Amino acid sequence: MELIMFIVMLLVLVLVVLLVLLRTNKASPKEMEVIPGTLGWPIIGESLSFISEFSSPAGIYSFINKRQQLYGKVFKSYVLGRYTVFMTGREASKILLTGKDGIVSLNLFYTGQQVLGPTSLLQQTGEAHKRLRRLIAEPLSVDGLKKYFQFINSLAIETLDQWSGRKILVLEETSTFTLKVIGNMIMSLEPTGEEQEKFRTNFKIISGSFASLPFKVPGTAFYRGIQARDRMYAMLDSIIDQRRSGETIKQDFLQSLVKKHGKDAPEGDDDDKLTDKQLKDNILTLLVAGHDTTTAALTWLLKFLQENPAVLERLREEHREIQARKQGTSDLTWSEVNNMPYTAKVINETLRMATILPWFSRKAAQDFEIEGCKIKKGWSLNLDVVSIHRDPKIFPNPEKFDPCRFDDPLKPFSFLGFGSGPRMCPGINLAKLEISVFLHHLVCRYKWTPLDTDDSVQPTLVRMLKNKYPVMVETL
Repeated sequence: MELIMFIVMLLVLVLVVLLVLLRTNKASPKEMEVIPGTLGWPIIGESLSFISEFSSPAGIYSFINKRQQLYGKVFKSYVLGRYTVFMTGREASKILLTGKDGIVSLNLFYTGQQVLGPTSLLQQTGEAHKRLRRLIAEPLSVDGLKKYFQFINSLAIETLDQWSGRKILVLEETSTFTLKVIGNMIMSLEPTGEEQEKFRTNFKIISGSFASLPFKVPGTAFYRGIQARDRMYAMLDSIIDQRRSGETIKQDFLQSLVKKHGKDAPEGDDDDKLTDKQLKDNILTLLVAGHDTTTAALTWLLKFLQENPAVLERLREEHREIQARKQGTSDLTWSEVNNMPYTAKVINETLRMATILPWFSRKAAQDFEIEGCKIKKGWSLNLDVVSIHRDPKIFPNPEKFDPCRFDDPLKPFSFLGFGSGPRMCPGINLAKLEISVFLHHLVCRYKWTPLDTDDSVQPTLVRMLKNKYPVMVETL
């Protein structure tokens, strides 16, 4: 096993070197001399340390915390072919996440840019970003979610019906659940069948390619991701053609987009229309926004609940009270799912403890100063979210899972479970709805025992447990 790990690390080193040689970076090390920190070894920088610690239980926090102890809240490094400034704290959060006066822009990895496409919401800035966010906001709005509430509720029940007395890989199960939800909302994709299987297979390949190295050659994750993206787009082209011809008519988000924004839409303000390319890029973006983070959150939540029986019991009490008022029926109402105060705190505490998105990456769009350090236009900037969520001045005893720390309002930019500012997660309402509904049926029916306590995480942008959290489920 050690030999395999050595070979893998050696291959990673070779790929990183190739990456650096193939892609130049505009940031000048000389300009960074005034920023505390180290750029590491020639050519590879600190990439090996970054990669090796990425998958540890502490994740990227381990890499960052060691350097914060040496250099402070703001420090420089050179990882994965990028000269990068890492920073943390509420001041940094405010500057980087609000992007006031166009001071920063989003900084996706090259692979993410290529897979999602140039017209994706995640690649737009300024007024273009505002316009696109407004045009694709409908399915994730409160009114949009009401239409799909009963589908989500029924799907949660059907999913959990299969859990009794079984060994479950929680990450796999929650992934299937969340993907079926967002697929149905966007394009009325049925929860089962051949189309659903093709859709899930392609999506998982796409999702796994975002943090891959940018080598577009057969066999690489990036190459497979591009191929899967193209297959997904071919599938969307077919569905769009069917909708436009009237062969198929559904009451879903895609239908509304085809009607309002497609090339055959009625004459009107072009500022209110999307091209077919924009349609496909942003449907894929919505699929990503509605899947990975919610899947990870549900998995971590089950882990934390099992490790904190007092919290689990209090959560059960809240949901049993709802169940009792309904005289044992399994149907939830919209008002009930929006009146689960302790559940909301448990969700927030899960996002704080797990910090599913451990950093937010931005690029300096102009020169500015922070924490006494001068930042130059074009530099890559990483906001370290984990250190904010583990700051004992904001969250006393930060290693303890305590939902009651959300009893009182927090200071702005101290909790970033869904981000903040104009780029706050567009799927925030959907995520809360899915998790709340799923939890209701889960805690009222089952208890679960972990079969593997390894806390290591997958080497992906979204923190997911490497072992997929295997549990044995028993009926209460």
